[in-house]
Amino acid sequence: MFSNFVVMDICNEHLESYLERTCDEENPLLKSVNRETYLKETMPHMLSGHYQGRVLAMLSKLAAPNTILEIGTFTGYATLCLAEGLSKKGILHTVDVNVEQEERVQGYFDRSEYASQIKYHIGDAAEVIPKIEGSFDLVFIDADKKRNHYYYELILDKVPSGGLILIDNVLWKGKVLDENPDNQTKQIIDLNEQLAQDQRIEKVLLPIRDGLFVLRKK
Repeated sequence: MFSNFVVMDICNEHLESYLERTCDEENPLLKSVNRETYLKETMPHMLSGHYQGRVLAMLSKLAAPNTILEIGTFTGYATLCLAEGLSKKGILHTVDVNVEQEERVQGYFDRSEYASQIKYHIGDAAEVIPKIEGSFDLVFIDADKKRNHYYYELILDKVPSGGLILIDNVLWKGKVLDENPDNQTKQIIDLNEQLAQDQRIEKVLLPIRDGLFVLRKK
C-alpha cells in the first residue's frame, strides 16, 4: 500500500524559497556578506544562509547568552546572526584557521553593531579554546567535521546547565541514510549516535538545510 509513497525533499529550492519569504529579511550587512561570499569563495555553500541564519538568530535570542563560542567562522555570516542574541555586555568568540579571510571577515564585524562584542581568533580551535576564560552559554560547532566529537567533549565542561550547543551538517546531504556510507559519512553517523545516547544533554535534530543538532546541557 506504500508503493506510491513519495518522500518530500525538505531541502528543495521551492521550499527553501518559501521559508525565506516567510521569515524575517536579512539586514543589509548580511545581504552583503551573502552576496560577496558567493562572488569570492570557491565553496560558498558553506555559508549558513538566510533561513538558517534566522534560525540561529532566534535560538540565540531565546537563550540571551552572555558568552557565545563559534567554532568555524568562514565569512562571518552565522557569527553576525548569533551575535543578535547577545546580552548588552555579552561577548562572542569565533575561531577559524583561515588567515587569508581574516581582513575581509574582520571588516564585516567592524561594520556591524556588534563590533566591540565579537572577538575573532585565528588559529587551531583545539589550541585557542582552552585559552578562553569562563564558560559558554551557547556554542555553535561548524568546522572540521572529523573533529566534531572532539570539539563537543572539549567544550562540554565549559557549558553551564541549561546552555545550548548547536552542531551543523549532521545530516550530511542525506548521506546519513545511505546503506553503504563513505568514511566521512560514517563519522557523522557515529557522532549522531553518540549524541543520541549521551545522558548529559537533551537533544533534538532539526532537518534545517544540512541538519542542525540542538543540544541542551542538563
